[in-house]
Amino acid sequence: MNVVVSVGGSVLAPDLDPERVRAYAAVLEDLEASGHRLGAVVGGGPTAREYIAAARALGANEIALDGLGIAVTRLNARLLIAALGERATTAPPEDLDAAREAMRRGDLPVMGGTAPAHTTDAVAASLAEYVDADLLVLATSVPGVYDADPTQDADAIKYAEIGTGELIDLVTDIEMDAGSNAPVDLLAAKVIERGGLRAVVVDGTDPENVAAAVAGDHDGTDVVPDDE
Repeated sequence: MNVVVSVGGSVLAPDLDPERVRAYAAVLEDLEASGHRLGAVVGGGPTAREYIAAARALGANEIALDGLGIAVTRLNARLLIAALGERATTAPPEDLDAAREAMRRGDLPVMGGTAPAHTTDAVAASLAEYVDADLLVLATSVPGVYDADPTQDADAIKYAEIGTGELIDLVTDIEMDAGSNAPVDLLAAKVIERGGLRAVVVDGTDPENVAAAVAGDHDGTDVVPDDE
């Protein structure tokens, strides 16, 4: 099946450990070998947030800060491309057309950011909609979607399954500016709803959870269209 994987920068390259990047590449390679057609989008993670914080202190506006974030996502994407070797595109596609064309010819596109105000998950959701993906996997720094921030509320409850409408209601109040971080942001949630996409939010700190999500046997949160 067609699968798009969104890999948060905080789980792919929190400290530029090549072994972690290699482990993600191995999972993607195994999925391809199993017959799945893949696209990937990589986030900026803590490195992007450090640059954004520094530039914000220097007076940069949000569009300029987004540009810094996009640049870092593409650097992280190049790390994953390096680990994938000839299986991947030689450089991160900078738009959805280029990524879709790569998937059509059998290459694995590894994207970073594309435009200001578009998060990694929003780009991944847009790519998933564009290529009629059967599944969107969101590999994040938390094990799923919760009814509250689990890093702030010890009593936060994780959803095993959530409809797209409820997901939108849940994330609407999350403040989204350059460098912000959420399991699924509002724009991504709206694209998922519009496209009638099936998605899974999993703990990306273990790359094997991505494979488990594709296999349908995971501990994350299934995001399902409301009509299902």
